Amino acid sequence: MPTVLLILILLGALISSVTAFRALGAYLRFRRTRAAFQGEVTDEVARLAARTNELESSLSALEARAAELPIQISELQQSLTTLQVLTRALGNSLRQVQKVLSYNALKALSAARIGRVLQTASAPKDTQRSG
Repeated sequence: MPTVLLILILLGALISSVTAFRALGAYLRFRRTRAAFQGEVTDEVARLAARTNELESSLSALEARAAELPIQISELQQSLTTLQVLTRALGNSLRQVQKVLSYNALKALSAARIGRVLQTASAPKDTQRSG
């Protein structure tokens, strides 16, 4: 019986040793995995911090540009008003030119008709005189 107890004790010690080595291996794998994960997380946090800084500077630039927009909109409205005035003036000038051209065309047409009328009126007199 003491031999059986000794064998059981040795078997228990062997099983405990195997379990201890497995636990130690699991602990070492856990530490390696944790260190790798912590390194990746640290790198990712650093990358996100840099990206956040970029976003903050972009946001500042956008705020500055947005502050200029009312000034630019005001200038654009003034330019549009000037453009409307100039467009109206151009339209009025073009209408006046059309009237002048119409009058000149009418005048030329009337002059041509009057000339034809005079030619036809003088032509019968010339034929009557020669006959």
